[in-house]
Formats: sequence, structure tokens, C-alpha cells
Amino acid sequence: MNFLRNTFGVLAGLAVAAFIITLGIKIDSSWVTYKQFAPFDHWETLLRSVQKKDSFFVALLFFGGLGVTFGGVVTAMIVKYAKVAYAILIGFIMLFIAMLDIIIYPYHPVFYKISIFLIFFPFSWIGGKITEIIYKRREKRKKQLLTKNIKPQA
Repeated sequence: MNFLRNTFGVLAGLAVAAFIITLGIKIDSSWVTYKQFAPFDHWETLLRSVQKKDSFFVALLFFGGLGVTFGGVVTAMIVKYAKVAYAILIGFIMLFIAMLDIIIYPYHPVFYKISIFLIFFPFSWIGGKITEIIYKRREKRKKQLLTKNIKPQA
């Protein structure tokens, strides 16, 4: 049962990351060269049209970091054990996809190629840590409430 839960958590985290990246790309209407909601079917055309626009790649890095952070949070909330590890898995998968993107399409600037390594792992780790902190605080509150409710009778 944990396998299905973990798989669902990873897929949900990846979906959240893809959704945030999609919204980030739609910020500037001059970047949008497609009619569908998601740009991934027309990725090469999009990259070719923004090849000389560094602002697009800065936004892609920013929303990629934001996406893996929230994707890591969603994943860590769904899985039962090893929350930070599964959140980092989201960063690893997104880094793998970004590396494939760079290998397949030659339209990326050098700063983007270098920066993706500095974005995906740390931000997904932060997402897992956020969830871990939330769960630890929740457990601490539960213990405090239990100790307040159990009073010694005199």
C-alpha cells in the first residue's frame, strides 16, 4: 500500500511542479506561442521564439525553483516515511527532465545550463524540510495538549 501512496505522492508533486512552471511561462504574453494551456507540446517552438530573451530563462529558473519547492511539499505531505528524500526525488526528476531539455534543444543560454543544478536540488530539499518542520510542530502541539489534559488529581 505504501508503494501506491508513494507513487501517487511523486506524481502529484511532479504535477504541481509542472503546473507552477506552466503558470510562470504564461506571465508574459509575448512568450506564449501556443493555444493550449500547457506549453510542453510545443516546447521547441517556444524555445526557438524566446532564444534571445534571457528574461524568459530567468523566469523559468524562478518558477522551476518555486515548482519543485511546492512539488516537494505536496509529495512530502502525501508519503508516509522519508518525506525529505521523496521531496528531493522531485528535484532529481525535474533536474533530469531539464537536462534532457538542454540536450535535445540547443536554445538555452549558458547561465541557465549552469543554474539548473543550483536550483532544483536545494529548492526541493527546502520543500521537504518545510513539511518536516510543519509535522514536527504539529506533533509538539499534540504532546502539549495531551499533557495539559492529563492533570494529576489531588
